[in-house]
Amino acid sequence: MIKVENLSTSYKTIDGDIHVLNDLNFTIGDNEIFGIAGESGCGKTTLLKTLYDIIEWPLVIDKGRIVISGVKKDKEYSYESGQIKKTWWNNIAYVPQAAQSVLDPITRLKKQFLDSIPKEDRKMETKEQTLKRVASYLEELSLSPDILEAYPFQLSGGMRQRVIIALATFMSPGVVLADEPTTALDVVVQRGILMMLTRLQKQLKNTMVIVSHDMGVHYQITDRMGIMYSGSMVELGATEDIFKDPIHPYTAMLVNALPRVGDKSAKVGIPGRPPELKNPPKGCRFAPRCPYATDRCKEMVPSFSEIKPGRYAACHLLKEGGSIANG
Repeated sequence: MIKVENLSTSYKTIDGDIHVLNDLNFTIGDNEIFGIAGESGCGKTTLLKTLYDIIEWPLVIDKGRIVISGVKKDKEYSYESGQIKKTWWNNIAYVPQAAQSVLDPITRLKKQFLDSIPKEDRKMETKEQTLKRVASYLEELSLSPDILEAYPFQLSGGMRQRVIIALATFMSPGVVLADEPTTALDVVVQRGILMMLTRLQKQLKNTMVIVSHDMGVHYQITDRMGIMYSGSMVELGATEDIFKDPIHPYTAMLVNALPRVGDKSAKVGIPGRPPELKNPPKGCRFAPRCPYATDRCKEMVPSFSEIKPGRYAACHLLKEGGSIANG
């Protein structure tokens, strides 16, 4: 389980602080695939890095914390911000956007698999026994064990991404974080990657968090999803409910802009552009682009609250039950 409690982060610059995440509060349950969506620059990747405890200057946590907990080999574990990196690979793993930025181009893959295993686990078996387990695991993922002798540059982009996923999940972590796992891959390879991720999640019964600006990715594989805008969570709920009945104006505009089979009507983009994080508007950050915005929206920041069972949103105009108030 992942708990995000009152989380706010910022980047320190010579021109002042740039507040990226703003008072986030939500929980991601065990054995679910959770999606994080939103336009570029809304804070998705920063949130994922914070979940993985990659807090490096100039990024700092201003307040709040993240707690990951679970049970592995009949033992309970719990780590919070500042401690999570102690359990990398073992209980939490990260699948980055670009595999080439993670894999060492001049080191054979077999050594990279061996190096990913915690020291305590290495002592329990020989290198040959470990590699035998790795080879067996690769076969389960429809990957040839022969790639262990290869260098990353000898593999295609899609194959490298599969190897990264295999690396991230080999130790059966309770949490897997995937940042745009299908970016820059063609549609056929994308589908293969998504099928691989869902198959692994069902097999390991872990928590998987997927960041993507592609709403289609979320529709295909996530159970629940959160919609981010300018560093804030504006809507959260079951993926099916969000696509069927989006309750925040921003979410509705995202969903309505999606192409659909048989729908030949012209699609309209969201007018305007997201605000600068260095100088955001006073009230609701979406107000300058929202067709329903009132004076209250421009003055007060809406609270993120439960609108109806399992559905959360941050909007002044939402009545109880989830409808947009007129005027």
